[in-house]
Parts: sequence; C-alpha cells; structure tokens
Amino acid sequence: MIYAVILFVIGIILSFFFTKLGYRLPLGEDMLEPSRCDKCNHELKLIEKIPIISYIIQRGKCKYCNQKISRLYLPFEIMTGILFVLTYFVFINDELPHLKIIFGLFFISGLIIICYSDIKYMIISDEILIVFTSIIVILKLYIIFRSEEILTLLDLGYEVIFMLIDAFVMYFIMFVIKKLGDLVFKKESLGNGDLKLMIYIAIVMGWKLSIIIIFIGSFLALIPSIINNYKKDKVMLPFGPFLAISTMILFLMKVDFNSLLELLH
Repeated sequence: MIYAVILFVIGIILSFFFTKLGYRLPLGEDMLEPSRCDKCNHELKLIEKIPIISYIIQRGKCKYCNQKISRLYLPFEIMTGILFVLTYFVFINDELPHLKIIFGLFFISGLIIICYSDIKYMIISDEILIVFTSIIVILKLYIIFRSEEILTLLDLGYEVIFMLIDAFVMYFIMFVIKKLGDLVFKKESLGNGDLKLMIYIAIVMGWKLSIIIIFIGSFLALIPSIINNYKKDKVMLPFGPFLAISTMILFLMKVDFNSLLELLH
C-alpha cells in the first residue's frame, strides 16, 4: 500500500510538469521559463506550484490578480495521481511487474499531456507524440525481450514490423474517417493530431482494439456534443481526450481483442 501512496504523490507532483508541457509546447514557449499566472503573468512562487494544496490554499484564485485559476488544473492533478495508482495495481501481479508498471506510467503520462493540450488549444503536440512513442516502443521491445519472446534479430525485426503495421493500418483508417467526415459535415471533422494520436495508441493496443477505442471515444463524446449543439455559443470539441480516456479504460482493464470477441459471442 505504501507504494500506491508514493505513486499517488509522484503522480500529482508530475501533473504540474505535465500541464506545463501541455500548456507551453503547443505555443512553442520556452519550457525553462518560470511558471506564471495565466491572467496577470506574475511569476509563481514555490507554494503556488504545489499541486492540489496550492489550489486549496488560494481557493482557486490567483492571490495577486484575484482571477480564477483554470479549472483544468485540479482535476488533472487528482486524476494523474489516481491513474498512477491504478497502473500500479493493474500490473503489480504480472510477470515483469516493475517493467510493465513503468511502461504503463509512460504510456498514460503521454495521454494525460495530450488531453490537456487538446482541451486547452485543440492542438496535439508532435514533440510529445514523438518522444513518448519512442519511449514506449523501446520499453515494449525490451519487455518482449525479457519475456524471451525475442530470441534473435529476426524476431526483433518481426516485432518492429508488427508495430509499424498497427500504426499504418490505424492511420489509414483514421484518414478515411476524416475524409468521409469532412465530406459529410462540409468542414474539418478530425484534426491531423487525432490521426497521429491513434498511431501512438495503436502501437500499444494494436489496430483491432484501436478501432474499438474509436467507437468508445465517439460514444463518450456523444453527450457533450449534443449539449454543445443546443448551446447558443457553440464551440469546437476536441476528440483527442475522448480517444485518450477510452484508451486508458481498455488499457487498465487489460482488455484483449480476442477475449472481447469471445465475450460478445
């Protein structure tokens, strides 16, 4: 249990950096610049950077300009901690548990950052996708190697090819969906970031399960879309967070495509 508590604390601490990445990378801002208030631009002090606690102490407002702090911060901080703990419990009893926990934490961390930037700006950063995709590919291959599923360079080549096939098939499917959506709605239905996001997801989940993720993500987006449609001030809803949420649900439930087919039968 102590490890779960530690991971929760690590999660909420890292959430500060995740939101910083999601906030700055899409705008091309310097990551080394001190953190500042979104409204009055004053430099945040150490106490104002502590996740959850700073929000409670300041009652959700900047103490300098008295403007409300973005409502995104608190739920992202709490959910990051919870997701880290869930990842620990899901994989702790597996073979090579520590490697799989690390793999899961990196995979979910990438999805969390993507969620934040897509909600904030409707932009999914290429830098985040490239870095986290590279990390999960290396970790996935290493886990397969440690499981003795890779014995030769030829085996390694096959695994890389399988991942590339998953990525290509999913990108092609999303590209077709996007083009059909553009024709039906007479406007851009999906951003290019959503297509690239599905490559990241497919490498871990496989292209078959990724199709299920699209359906679940679409279902999750249905109610917010209906509510938005009846609003006077309609806004564009990002699809990336719904894809990320549906991915995390299936990933943490350890859903396998074949077992899912058996369940449906």
